[in-house]
Amino acid sequence: MSKIILITGTSKGIGKAIANYYLKKDNIVIGCSRSESSINHKNYRHFSLEINNEIAVVNMIKNIKKEFQKIDILINNAGIASMNHILTTSIDTISKLFNTNFIGTFLFTREVSKVMMKQKNGRIINFTTVAKPLRLEGEAVYASSKAAIETFTQTASKELAPFNITVNAIGPTPIQTDLIKAIPKNKIDELLNKQTIKRFGTFEDIINVCDFFCDDKSNFITGQIIYLGGVNN
Repeated sequence: MSKIILITGTSKGIGKAIANYYLKKDNIVIGCSRSESSINHKNYRHFSLEINNEIAVVNMIKNIKKEFQKIDILINNAGIASMNHILTTSIDTISKLFNTNFIGTFLFTREVSKVMMKQKNGRIINFTTVAKPLRLEGEAVYASSKAAIETFTQTASKELAPFNITVNAIGPTPIQTDLIKAIPKNKIDELLNKQTIKRFGTFEDIINVCDFFCDDKSNFITGQIIYLGGVNN
């Protein structure tokens, strides 16, 4: 039976790969990004917005509810990265990172949960990063924005459990996407060497965990954070 899946940040990279995967499995996918849609499929709907714009997010969820009456799965994929020493990090950079990564995740979780609460069922997947447990130099603010998402994930899982909504998070290792293009090669190599399995992650690795969290049999799994590549706290 097809599901209604909402994925943020679907214009490229991980979000686009996840969207295409679930479209191939005959689901209805709703995506969003700052830009116009880069996916052309009869079962895909796209919204162009800033994910930290409260009014835009509220209106988007209202429109989805009006058309489909439900939302089965929310994947909060949208995010931005920045690599700066704390001595050279501006307040503007901090605001952008937290507004996109944390506030965007919060707004979509809050609004979609209102829909899931009424249907008494739902799956929410958030995105963190291995930069958080590895305490990578140069990623203090980026990792902090994702640490906020981890705490939010675990607390939200308790608040939403009475409505049969699970909330979990995935922490990918570096994936070869635009997000890491600006990071020096030696920094990427240093990160990969800290992993138990020393390779880049793939879209398939991430989709595998999404499938696990979304599976009907995973209704007893919530408040969990899975880091890929064998990274430990």
